[in-house]
Amino acid sequence: MSNDKDNFNMEDLAATLNYEDHAGLLNALKDKIQNLSGHHSDVLENLSPVVRKRVEVLRDIQNQHNEIEAKFFEERAALEAKYQKLYQPLYTKRYEIVNGIVEVEGISVEAEKDQEEDKASDEKGVPDFWLNAMKNNEVLSEEINERDEGALKYLKDIKWCRINDPKGFKLEFFFDTNPYFKNSVLTKIYHMIDEDEPILEKAIGTEIEWYPGKCLTQKILKKKPKTGSKNAKHVTKTEDCESFFNFFKPPQVPDDDEDIDEDTAEELQNLMEQDYDIGSTIRDKIIPHAVSWFTGESIQDDEIELDGEEGEDDIDEEEEDDEDEDEDEDEDDKKTNKKGGKSHTGENQHGERPPECKQQ
Repeated sequence: MSNDKDNFNMEDLAATLNYEDHAGLLNALKDKIQNLSGHHSDVLENLSPVVRKRVEVLRDIQNQHNEIEAKFFEERAALEAKYQKLYQPLYTKRYEIVNGIVEVEGISVEAEKDQEEDKASDEKGVPDFWLNAMKNNEVLSEEINERDEGALKYLKDIKWCRINDPKGFKLEFFFDTNPYFKNSVLTKIYHMIDEDEPILEKAIGTEIEWYPGKCLTQKILKKKPKTGSKNAKHVTKTEDCESFFNFFKPPQVPDDDEDIDEDTAEELQNLMEQDYDIGSTIRDKIIPHAVSWFTGESIQDDEIELDGEEGEDDIDEEEEDDEDEDEDEDEDDKKTNKKGGKSHTGENQHGERPPECKQQ
């Protein structure tokens, strides 16, 4: 007989959502179903009465499917809320150990021995934990430069939570007191048009309160005065530069779409996709598996996956090369046949047919 906590009771799971979130989710799903069921396509008007009747039955089946799908989304949200609560105590323990708030059981004796050998050692917790975890990820390592590392050493924790009005999720970066900026928490919020697709509507970041001369997203350029000019001062100019902290200043879609040309729209879309890729990487990979990224174990897992994908690409390229070689042989055969007055039957000089193109 299974334990009560192992029983899958959807009423209990739904209770993990607060009333407003739960009601908002249901209303959104109901609206979606009503829109789908109430939409009449012009296609129906062009169908014969018999076929139209069949399509109406199919639409009824689709509506039934949508109702079941709505329940699936509701239960999935409740299930996710349940497990987020189960993760929290583990994340709290991780936070306390990483930041030296609590000591790991049984480590104090060893620490005393180490201090006798090296009295200068006073490290607490796990230094540069989040910095190194992110640097070991291929997506995030491209965003972090040497200038950022000094500030990211003060990063104490990263959290995320789902938001329901509007739909999306929020990332929170908690920093210790540092010489770079005043903020103790930097946030990044993603608003989704359809979270299950997902389609990104916009992203909102915290405005960072940099201390004077410490801004990492801009660099100050000093221009020397012209030779011979008297009492001239150096001219200073600020210029945007690459930095991880640009993540909190995401690309924005103009209110008036008419102001965007095709090239600008494509560039903006690429920037938004890249921004979302960074955010989802932090949410789905770094936060739940931070220790594995810190130790480098997750790098190996990613490399195995990439090797598998590259292997498939290599096979495809080899097959394409073989096909190209066969086509070249066919061309040579055609030339030979033309010279000899022979007809070409599709067989090569070895009496074999060239391989057929692989259907994708």
